[in-house]
Amino acid sequence: MKLLIVVAMLAARAACIQDLSGKMFTFPVQNNRARVRLITNKQEFRAVTVCHRSFTDIKRDHGLFSLSTSGSANSFLIFWDETNKEMEARVKEQKSEFRGLDYKPNMWHSICTTWDSATGIVQLWFNGRPTIRKFVPATSAITGSTMIILGQEQDAHGGGFDIKQAFVGMMSDVHMWDYVLSSCEIQSYVDKLNFTPGNVLNWKALEFEITDKVLVEPKSIVCH
Repeated sequence: MKLLIVVAMLAARAACIQDLSGKMFTFPVQNNRARVRLITNKQEFRAVTVCHRSFTDIKRDHGLFSLSTSGSANSFLIFWDETNKEMEARVKEQKSEFRGLDYKPNMWHSICTTWDSATGIVQLWFNGRPTIRKFVPATSAITGSTMIILGQEQDAHGGGFDIKQAFVGMMSDVHMWDYVLSSCEIQSYVDKLNFTPGNVLNWKALEFEITDKVLVEPKSIVCH
């Protein structure tokens, strides 16, 4: 009975929701274990917008946002391809490449990615600037048990992590919506103005679980 009570307490603690305003996740080590699982009960997406800010100096491939479902490891993936110097967005395994981005090391970048099943259109907004709009033949909803991971890229549902694709650095202000944000709303996010928080993932009320060496810290600010 005591063991059951302890397990119940730990589960409740893991399920708590935190306001991470002014904070960031720090991923200080490269391995295939350190990660943050972002928890949502939603299991159907006909459209998606994901916005986040990241800071890194790694010069190799790495995942930035990995959403898998029971039927697709890359249901919605944001990934940097170092060899081709391109940001990739995968929707239901279908890849779009976005080139010509000034993805400099050791500085914060704001990245928003949108997809709409009604049109099949995928678009990236890099530091507030829109890329070309691209079509992917993914025109049905993303459905199934949802697993969202920061810090690792899923090659299997909830696993299949590759140390050579692990993220090392800092990440903050992660929001996700089940619709496509307007360009004005995305600009408000980039400029840190008032915007409607994500209705799937909300940085100000985020439910998450940390595995291995990941820290929650005050967001670093450069003083002038």
